[in-house]
Amino acid sequence: MNDRSSPSRLELLHFARRVVVQQATTALAQLDRWIAEEERREEERRRGEEMRPPPPEWLVQYGLNRRNVDVVHKGDCWVAAKSGRCRPVSRDQARDALRHQVPGCTHCRPDTELGVLD
Repeated sequence: MNDRSSPSRLELLHFARRVVVQQATTALAQLDRWIAEEERREEERRRGEEMRPPPPEWLVQYGLNRRNVDVVHKGDCWVAAKSGRCRPVSRDQARDALRHQVPGCTHCRPDTELGVLD
């Protein structure tokens, strides 16, 4: 006796397969959206890095009053990055500051590289 109101085992398997395909399709679409979003972010980061101006070669660090020049740094000095009171200057301006008794940073030694030694 076969009750036609209940689906057969084969029909249930086909139904299960459709459900799995639908879930997999949805999951793949979600993954594709995540991938596209991450690729967009990476492209923005890459473009931002390309557009970023090059770091200055030389920096002068101003005192707390923002008027007196306290120290001369190389552009990549970690101490200058932490101070937050530095401004970029040209090579000649850095050399002139060192000649006018502004000390060079003891960590990055701009006086050595600029050839201005006491």
